[in-house]
Amino acid sequence: MEFQLFKNGKPLKTLSLAGVYLFGADMIPLRHVDKIVFENGTLKCQKRSHDSAGLSLLWPIEGNGQLLLNTTRLPERQEPYNLNLELARARLMQITLKREDWALFDQIDELDVMAQEVQDLFIEALQHISTPAKASVFADEALKKGVEFSEKLAAKHAEQFLAVRLRNKTLGRHTLGCEVDPALIDNEKYRKWLLEMFGFITIPVNWAKVETAKGEYDFALMDQCVQSLAGRRLALCAGPLLKFTPDHIPQWLLAEKPGFEKIREYAYEFVSQIVSRYKKFIHVWRVISGMNAMNCFKFSFEQVIEMTRTATLAAKSVDAKSRKVVELMYPWGEYYAHDKTTVPPLVYVDMVIQSGINFDAFGLQFHFGKDEPGRHVRDMMQISSRLDCFAASPKPVHITGVSIPDAHGQDDRAGHKAGSWRKEWDQDVQASWLEEFYKLSLARPFVNTVTYSCLADHCEAPAAGCGLLTEKLSPKKAFLVVAKFQRTILKR
Repeated sequence: MEFQLFKNGKPLKTLSLAGVYLFGADMIPLRHVDKIVFENGTLKCQKRSHDSAGLSLLWPIEGNGQLLLNTTRLPERQEPYNLNLELARARLMQITLKREDWALFDQIDELDVMAQEVQDLFIEALQHISTPAKASVFADEALKKGVEFSEKLAAKHAEQFLAVRLRNKTLGRHTLGCEVDPALIDNEKYRKWLLEMFGFITIPVNWAKVETAKGEYDFALMDQCVQSLAGRRLALCAGPLLKFTPDHIPQWLLAEKPGFEKIREYAYEFVSQIVSRYKKFIHVWRVISGMNAMNCFKFSFEQVIEMTRTATLAAKSVDAKSRKVVELMYPWGEYYAHDKTTVPPLVYVDMVIQSGINFDAFGLQFHFGKDEPGRHVRDMMQISSRLDCFAASPKPVHITGVSIPDAHGQDDRAGHKAGSWRKEWDQDVQASWLEEFYKLSLARPFVNTVTYSCLADHCEAPAAGCGLLTEKLSPKKAFLVVAKFQRTILKR
């Protein structure tokens, strides 16, 4: 498959391939891709099957930043596709499908005028399809207005359903949460902001830091957090208890290189120990995280499901009262294109449910702002659409982590390669993004809680400047946005 790329009606000279991948049916990324290269204004994609495929890539849109966008699935053909046109086509298709899903076709207002304008521009582009450069100019304008329209559409849908949830009082004090930084829990100013703002607090758990030697546990940091937070009318969450990334696996276990049965035995013992110690204080356990995407032991698909079962079983056998959450990382599944031991997120969801695993909710994480699979910036229509994929799940959803930067980072995986939303990241953009995200998340009746991942900026934060407070613990505009939502919920 080949695509011609244009900018301002001229062949594109340079293109960053950060975040680029091909996908097949159900938006599942394709593994069997030999190469994707850009040269002389043409993007060439070589794959091993002849099935239809779509392309996702980071694409600049005037006034809308640089977003990870996709085409529709397209059949192979000899002549190259016009990428500008195909991106606009895909956005128009998404708008049509979501207007139908959300029953927003019948309302006559300024959105209808915008919708007609997008369609007219796209038709104009099609009329010049034999002159690709000219067609691209109209397609670019259609895409620009299409993204603006789709975000307004997502916001309108969110506002309507959020108003219903507020009116019915289905949101409460424990809806908005934050993850605590154990290193700052003794700081009086930090603790003041944390306790004044949030009713639902997550204490992070890292197996590597707790079980530093086989059978030897260091609970000092977690004890400190629990002692500071217990008895304060808070709902406490802890986790993830298990996360199979090198920084969350004890060094002694990595060095031992045991088989699956032994790893499962050690994991069961660790979960049992920590749940037994804190079950009087913890209301929600994030028992296992990212088994769909993070698998440093290269477990097979059956072993991934079995490890999920083991984690929930261990927690349930010790503490039958608290809620057990199975957490997904990177809900679009971009990682699947690069790692054959991973599982597409919605496939993992289906298999966990069909396997009869005993748990209470799914957790979803949304982190943007780094040049890594799953962390390139997407717009609000894409986030809304992905959340809607979980509406049919028999389990409720907790958004167990979200973070967004307030500046472009300086390293190789920093924000300038990860995309931007509307304009370059700053505190104003961070606050606006968070406001839109909280609206569309809380509008969904199946979403129970939303937890922000980083209260204060620090060097190990998920992205540059993603905290709600500065390093000196002064509130940012993003903090005020979350405070506004908390006040609105508590007033009802």
